[in-house]
Amino acid sequence: MKPSYRNFNLTNQTLDRRDFIKGVGATGALILAANWTWAQEEERKYGGEGMPGGTVEDPKVFVRINEDGTVAITCARSEMGQGIRTSLALVVADELEADWDLCRVEQAFGDQDLYGNQDTDGSRSMRHWFMPMRRCGAAARAILEQAAADQWKVAVSEVRASRHKVVHQKSGREIGYGELAESAAKTPVPSDEAIKLKSPEDFRYIGQEQTLNIDGMDMISGRATYGADLRFDDMHFAVVARPPVFGSVVESFDSSEALKVNGVVKVIEIEGKKAPSEFHPLGGIAVVATNTWAAIKGREALKIQWSASENDGYDSTTYRQAMEKAAQNPGKLIRNVGDVDQALAQAESKFSATYYMPHIAHAPMEPPAAIALFKDGFLEIWAPSQAPQVTRQRVAERVGLPLEKTRVNVTLLGGGFGRKSKPDFVIEAAELAQQFPGRAIQVQWTREDDIHHDYLHTVSAERLEAGFDAEGNATSWLHRSVAPTILGIFAPDQVHQAGFELGMGFNNAPFDIPNMRMENPGIPVHVRVGWFRSVSNIPRAFAVQSFISELADEAGEDHKEFYLKLLGKNRQIDPREMTDDWNHGENPKLYPVDTGRLRKVVDTATREAGWGKKLPKGRGMGLAAHYSFVTYVAAVLEVEVLDGGTLIIHNANMAVDCGPQINPDRIRSQMEGSCVMGIGLATTGEISFAGGKAQQSNFHDYQVPRIPLAPKKIAIHLVDPGKGVELGGVGEPGVPPVAPALCNAIFAATGKRIRELPIRDQLG
Repeated sequence: MKPSYRNFNLTNQTLDRRDFIKGVGATGALILAANWTWAQEEERKYGGEGMPGGTVEDPKVFVRINEDGTVAITCARSEMGQGIRTSLALVVADELEADWDLCRVEQAFGDQDLYGNQDTDGSRSMRHWFMPMRRCGAAARAILEQAAADQWKVAVSEVRASRHKVVHQKSGREIGYGELAESAAKTPVPSDEAIKLKSPEDFRYIGQEQTLNIDGMDMISGRATYGADLRFDDMHFAVVARPPVFGSVVESFDSSEALKVNGVVKVIEIEGKKAPSEFHPLGGIAVVATNTWAAIKGREALKIQWSASENDGYDSTTYRQAMEKAAQNPGKLIRNVGDVDQALAQAESKFSATYYMPHIAHAPMEPPAAIALFKDGFLEIWAPSQAPQVTRQRVAERVGLPLEKTRVNVTLLGGGFGRKSKPDFVIEAAELAQQFPGRAIQVQWTREDDIHHDYLHTVSAERLEAGFDAEGNATSWLHRSVAPTILGIFAPDQVHQAGFELGMGFNNAPFDIPNMRMENPGIPVHVRVGWFRSVSNIPRAFAVQSFISELADEAGEDHKEFYLKLLGKNRQIDPREMTDDWNHGENPKLYPVDTGRLRKVVDTATREAGWGKKLPKGRGMGLAAHYSFVTYVAAVLEVEVLDGGTLIIHNANMAVDCGPQINPDRIRSQMEGSCVMGIGLATTGEISFAGGKAQQSNFHDYQVPRIPLAPKKIAIHLVDPGKGVELGGVGEPGVPPVAPALCNAIFAATGKRIRELPIRDQLG
């Protein structure tokens, strides 16, 4: 039984661990491993080393040079359109002096012991893997040079790898990488001290303007293989009827009519887990059939009695009222500087506002899907997973197998945004596969399943108040943030946000204001809340950047100048001084919050947008800037609002400082995608609840942005960070400033303030 892979290599060869570490493969090919460490401070680990299973003394990535000259580069992170398979491969190729046309990428299966942390989230793949990949490529280059020198019986100092061959500089002799593969496999791996990295001026791929893309042509031509595309001989397909309200379980069911549907072969109950549900399935009734349509029709014929749930009364409108009421009162103290109460009492003027953002769904174009095959006591998975290791662990626990009897192969992801870090849909497939030994089972979620049963982005109410002296200087800043926490899926009775949620544009606000206080009133969780692209940065940026625009208008000052005045002088702030001990998981000494870099992206975006130019009636510009995932982004949107409320976005200018720019083309692509996604979240995105049930179901009532909403022109400006700056994130930081920039532009065009999202019904 073989699956159809459609031009995508899903698995790596299985390697003996001892041989792998030695760097010797079993097929005459050179296999190279790399390991790395990160800076530590006071025994605390940061960066890649701070991640579960992150930087251990085991190989993390490897290169294989084949006898035909091709170079296979393993990617340990998941590809969901962000281009990480390309970007990581080009780093290796550059240090290896490889010909890009001869490079191939192989996707790593989930194995923490071999690859370290493989979670593709947090915008950290490149910043955690850049140096290990460089060292990996450089070590492979050194091995090839040594192998050539040994073959020619010359000093290794006389040879040099260049353009996929090794050259003897004195005689001009040269030999290709493929010809050296077998002998190189027997050459010892150099010590860390012996590995020589290239000088940046010698880079051919890293940091260069080019449009390399390993998967791009397959994606646009329809040849790419996503999780839903795989097919096995004689496989079965399943859909699951899940509880309409979170926390409900099956009390009884009648499958008689479902079993009469042509193609339905079995109906199976899947046990659910009440809150805290973590990554486990919601439970329900699975219908297994010979094709997906039969499974869907069989599900429609089921008769299920669901139990009552403590979340039956969850209602979005009532919950919003509770959140906004909580935001009016003191909450858990998170950060306190000076005396806010006294400063507000003595203020010459004060201003306050509350901002609301609803639940939003990930809604990737590819709904969750997974295939499982249980055969001879071994369970193998194929899935579009952002977290293959935790998926493997949870699957093994659920089906009662040792970890070594399971394997998770990672396919391309048709979008992820954090949803596919949660393996509930994979566990469903694994559990069903045990019922059909030797037969592959695919669990396919429909669009409605995905919208109804997502791990939603948190709903949020953000209340801000500021006071000013007679000269118009801000003297006080009070921010209360109320939102159900992601911690609710991991532990019971969680009402306050976690440290990582607070460190997303809340307690780490870098303003030069003498009196500041941040509080977090508690609120219970009623649905599955999970991480979403940019996470809590989205509502915080919306609230804070909209509030600053309002303050500037109240003061009669230009928004840009007012914002820069709040930032104060250029300075580098240790995030711990702002009670942010998380700092996106990075060393605060290497990654301070730099207000000068924020200022620079604001200056760049406004300059390129023509900030301050006279615009026709009905048109306006809006600005917003935000620091997240150790990257600085500013956005300026120019919009027009027609009579009747039609919104036209003419231009979007975004400036980004993400530190060193490894693959400029992919940085721009990520920012462009972030811009469109941010517009969609602002204009149409909302999941509401009544009677505990999600009210939206598909793209007719939970819309992604249509073509008319996309900006007519998006310009991305990459800002030079200067020397000595560490790598930042790229995948997520572009999203947060888009919604507030859009809302601020709408105000400039119409005089109408937007304090709640989505905008959809507020412009008519």
